[in-house]
Amino acid sequence: MKQLVKIYSASWCQPCKSAKRLLTERGLKYEEIDIEERGWSREDLFDLTGGRTVPQIVIDGQPVGGYDELLKLDHEGKLNG
Repeated sequence: MKQLVKIYSASWCQPCKSAKRLLTERGLKYEEIDIEERGWSREDLFDLTGGRTVPQIVIDGQPVGGYDELLKLDHEGKLNG
């Protein structure tokens, strides 16, 4: 089953780049939302995802956290491309 992935990011964020690379390697398409381009604050991000740091990753409507949490899902075999 295809997973719907959103990644909230910023252009300067290295973990964001790593997360996008991992998603691409796993064959997962994602929607990237750059919080700086949109003019969103960390509070705006928190209201949407429950996290204040970038990246924030949401899969099938469920916030999963940042790059470390994405990596954990990958190690558990839970990223389906």
